[in-house]
Amino acid sequence: MKDTVTDSCGQGRIIFISGIDTDAGKTYATASYARMLEEAGHSVITQKFIQTGCRDTSEDIEAHRRLLGTGPLAEDAEGLTAPVIFSYPASAQLAARLDGREIDLGVIDRASAELARRYDRVLVEGAGGLFVPITDNFFAIDYVASRRLPVVLTTNGRLGSINHTILSLEAIRQRGIQLDAVIYNRFYDSDPVIAADTCAFIGRYLERNFPCTSYWSMPAHDGVLILHKL
Repeated sequence: MKDTVTDSCGQGRIIFISGIDTDAGKTYATASYARMLEEAGHSVITQKFIQTGCRDTSEDIEAHRRLLGTGPLAEDAEGLTAPVIFSYPASAQLAARLDGREIDLGVIDRASAELARRYDRVLVEGAGGLFVPITDNFFAIDYVASRRLPVVLTTNGRLGSINHTILSLEAIRQRGIQLDAVIYNRFYDSDPVIAADTCAFIGRYLERNFPCTSYWSMPAHDGVLILHKL
C-alpha cells in the first residue's frame, strides 16, 4: 500500500474508512484492513470518527476489538479512539443537536494525532457515507479533504450500490482526495447475478479512473478478516 507524505500531525498515517452509505460494512472493513496492515508489519489502531447511538463507549470500537481479538485497549479507556459520542442514533449534526452539544473537530484532530504518534497507522471509521453532515454546510468528506486524509471506500452488491459507489468516487476525485483502496463487502450478495455485475462494474470503473487504487473483496463470514485482491 502506498504512503503519503507525513508531517508532525501524522498525516498519511491516518486513513479514513468510509462507506457508500450506512451499513455498507465499514466496521468489518476497518477491522479487515487493520489485520492486513498488521500482517504487513505495521502497528495499527482503529478509531471511530463520530459515534452516534451510544453512551460513554463506542459500539463500533468494541466490535473492532472483538474482531481483532485484542480486547479493550488503553487508548480506549483514555477516550482517544472514540473522542466524540452522541446518544441518539442519527446523523452527526442531528445527534449533536438533540444532545444539546456542538461537534468539536479539534478534539478528534488531537486524538488522531496522538494515536498517530503511538502507532504506524490509524484507521478512522467514518459515520455513514461521505456526505453525512457534520453541520449544515460541512460534511464528512469536507473533514477528509481539509485534513488531507487518504480514503478506503467500502461498497457492496445491494441493488443501487453502483450509483452510490460512483457518486462517492466522483466526489473523491473532484476534491483531490487520495483513494487508497476500495473494499467490496460480499455480505450483501443475496442476488448472485446483481452481485457479480456490480463487483465487475466497479472494478472496470476503477481501472479506468483510479488505476493505482487496490480493489479488495471482503468475505461474508462473520469474524473472517481476510481480504482478497480483485
